[in-house]
Amino acid sequence: MTSQRRIAFKRIADAALRRVELIVPRWLPDGRREGAEWVAINPTRADGRKGSFKVNLRNGKWGDFASNDRGGDLISLAAYLHRINNGEAAVRVADMLGIDAYEH
Repeated sequence: MTSQRRIAFKRIADAALRRVELIVPRWLPDGRREGAEWVAINPTRADGRKGSFKVNLRNGKWGDFASNDRGGDLISLAAYLHRINNGEAAVRVADMLGIDAYEH
C-alpha cells in the first residue's frame, strides 16, 4: 500500500503571505497598490479597467467583483491565474518560495 504525502497547504499559504508584497506584483504586474489592496486587471478574462480585481495584501484574500470569482489565499490565486488545481498551485508556490510542499 502506498502512502501519499500530504501537501502542507496552510504552511505554504502562510509563507506566501509573508512575501505577498513580492509575489502579487509579480503575478499581476499591471496592478497598483491602493491602501492594503493590490488592484489589477484580471488577466483571465477580457478586463479593460483596473478596479474590480483586487488582492488584500494583509490576508491574501482576493476577488473579482465583476465575475464573482474569489479565494482565500495566494494558493487559490495561483490556481485561478494559472488555471490549475489547488494542489498543483500549492506545490508551485512552495517551489517558488524554496520550501518543502509536503507535511513532515
